[in-house]
Amino acid sequence: MEYLLHIGIMLCIYIILVLSTNLTVGMANLLTMCQAAFYGVGAYIGTYFLMQFNLPFVVIALIVMLATGLTSLIISYASVKLKGDYFILGTLGFQMVVYTILYNWVNVTRGPYGIPGIPSIKLLGIWSLTGIYAYFFFSLVLTVAVALLFSYLQRSFCGRMLKACQTDEPSSQASNQSIAKVKIGAFFISAAFAGMAGLVYASYVSYIDPTSFTFDESIFIITALFIGGVGSRVWGPIAGAAVVVILPELLRFVGLPDAVAANLRQVIYGLVLIVLMFVRPQGLLGDAKLKQEPTPPSVEKPAPAKTSPYTNCSKE
Repeated sequence: MEYLLHIGIMLCIYIILVLSTNLTVGMANLLTMCQAAFYGVGAYIGTYFLMQFNLPFVVIALIVMLATGLTSLIISYASVKLKGDYFILGTLGFQMVVYTILYNWVNVTRGPYGIPGIPSIKLLGIWSLTGIYAYFFFSLVLTVAVALLFSYLQRSFCGRMLKACQTDEPSSQASNQSIAKVKIGAFFISAAFAGMAGLVYASYVSYIDPTSFTFDESIFIITALFIGGVGSRVWGPIAGAAVVVILPELLRFVGLPDAVAANLRQVIYGLVLIVLMFVRPQGLLGDAKLKQEPTPPSVEKPAPAKTSPYTNCSKE
């Protein structure tokens, strides 16, 4: 039972991460490769406040979200000038910089040694979350609240602006609306909630190190989003997170030989994802019709000019 509760807690954490990523990738049309960096920043900042101050969860969460959101401004302001592949490379560079700092700043982060003994979350500064049952119900309630919030954001005026910007950005910019500010705000919110997920993760496992927040983790989060459906409603990210978290655990019960079990599980997992992308390229709960490139209009050849049958007749 504790194993199932552990899977449920990790699923809740990844649902928050994928929901936050969907705000930037699926709505703001900014393919970010540094979500794990914000995840790690939130985890380390949250660890510091959990270990140094006896504060309730709400206060620490607000501090972590604000700090992580401010960190995201480094990338979000660059998004105004960087477009397409250049923005992706910028987020990738930011991911590498954050990981390098976490790994090498040993005096603060303890580097590869990690930080053990992280205390649990305290609700209202009094009741500590002790036991896996308490963490499961807490993470479940928190995930439901975050999902409702992101559902509201998608239906709000800013969400409609982001959606319009995704489909036709030049027309949206011509409508006297500050698309750049909305994108920066979306990036701020996305990073803030990724940082909050890092806080919950750090307090739950009570140990963190930089290897949990690598570029591979960002790819894992993006993969979950594409499986669920980019830009879809909250059920899409939830379904994608469920697939990438639960499917590898189910493969443990296939009964593969111990000598090759780990490698075969990775192969089967990859094949399942490939087949899924062929069957549902728009994602499990994405739009039925993918956005296709407009086909160029066909150029009709001019009809040959009609000539009189007497044109070539010679005069007698």
